[in-house]
Amino acid sequence: MFKSYTATPDDIQQDWFIVDAEGMVLGRLATEVARIIRGKHKPMFTPHMDTGDGVIVINASKVRVTGRKAEQKEYFRHTGYMGHERFTPFASMLAKHPERIIEKAVYGMLPKSALGRQVLRGKLRVYAGAEHPHVAQQPKVLTFKHAEAK
Repeated sequence: MFKSYTATPDDIQQDWFIVDAEGMVLGRLATEVARIIRGKHKPMFTPHMDTGDGVIVINASKVRVTGRKAEQKEYFRHTGYMGHERFTPFASMLAKHPERIIEKAVYGMLPKSALGRQVLRGKLRVYAGAEHPHVAQQPKVLTFKHAEAK
């Protein structure tokens, strides 16, 4: 009889990766980033523990969407008052806060629990341009197979 493996805090080793979002499709980028910050790419993945790695996403303002999402996609928020829903178009969000687009897409792919929020807050850094202040983490460059050739 085999025992199931469960990671312990001593087993967990966390690295940092850097991803260039220029020309990448939003959904495909978000799934890969969510998989990495959750830790599913590691053989020691344990669902109830934070085994993932940190991800730095640069060039968030150059992410793209397919189809007519650029004209049709809207982001919802609520003020807290009855009937006060606010919808922000994708183009407006891309112009003002391109980081939030990737953050919201990745958040949608994480579990809606305290662990999901902790992972998002601690492991994801998104920047609109090519510069980032995380040189001390010595991030490894990460490329995805479905990334568009530049």
